[in-house]
Parts: sequence; C-alpha cells; structure tokens
Amino acid sequence: MSLSMYDASVPVLTRMLTNLSAILDKAEASAEARKIDPSVLTSARLTPDMFALARQVQVASDGAKGGAARLAGVEIPSYEDTETTFAELKARIAKTVAFLNGLDAKKFEGAETRSITMKMRDAEVTFPGQVFLLNFVLPNFYFHLTTAYAILRQNGVDIGKRDFLGAA
Repeated sequence: MSLSMYDASVPVLTRMLTNLSAILDKAEASAEARKIDPSVLTSARLTPDMFALARQVQVASDGAKGGAARLAGVEIPSYEDTETTFAELKARIAKTVAFLNGLDAKKFEGAETRSITMKMRDAEVTFPGQVFLLNFVLPNFYFHLTTAYAILRQNGVDIGKRDFLGAA
C-alpha cells in the first residue's frame, strides 16, 4: 500500500494543529492559575530575533494551509495575522483545521510530481510536490510548532512531549 500525498499531509497537519490548540489551552490555564497576564505568554519569544508565540502560531497555520492548498491545486485562504489572544489563536487554528478537513483527497492525486513554485524573499523556488512537502512544508511547520512549544515551556507552562505529540 502506498502513502498518498493527502495522507502524508492533511492528517499530519490537522493532528499537530489540534495538539497545538490543546497546548494553548494549557498555557491559558497556566497564566490564569499563576495570575499572569496572558499577553506575557502570547508575546514571549525564545530570543530577541525570533518571532513571538502568537506569530509562531500564525506561521504554523500559514504553512499548513499554504502547503496543503498548493499540493491540492486550490486557492490559499488569506488570514489577517491580527491574533494576539489565546482565544484568537485557537480560532485561527480551528479555521485552518476546518480548511484542511474540507480539502478533497482527490485533489492531491498526482501532487507528488506537481510543480510547486513559491516566491521567497529573494527568489522564486520550484519544487516537485513530494520534495515540497517533505523538505519544505513539514520541516517548516514542525519548526514553528516546536518553537511555540519551547516558548511556553520556557515560560513555565506545565507541558511535555505527550502534549506535543498528542494521543496515539
């Protein structure tokens, strides 16, 4: 049995976004229990030259919806990147998961060889779909998820590897 591009992308992206949403629930509860303004956490960053938590969530969302949309050959939904609260970040994740779940698996047929061109800061880069997913979308997605997790962990939120990975 072969692994389809749909199966290698959409279920993985939705699962991890769902886990991220649950982590944000724990972060919000932690802020409340410790009597910390939630914006301290949503604006926290690991180092001054890295994005804050809210932006990490936005970029993970963008990577998921943009990657899947390109593979499916459909229009990428545009979000405004104005989320600053846990509720707004969770709503963005929910909107992204709903978009991913609404994608037709048939649209991914042939995606492994579909040419995907992305405009980067200084150039356009073209990938075959499989390379795009495995070497660009998923590593970038996991980078931003992991950074969001690390920001919260560094700030005392009681989360662990099981929270990141979710239920089996």
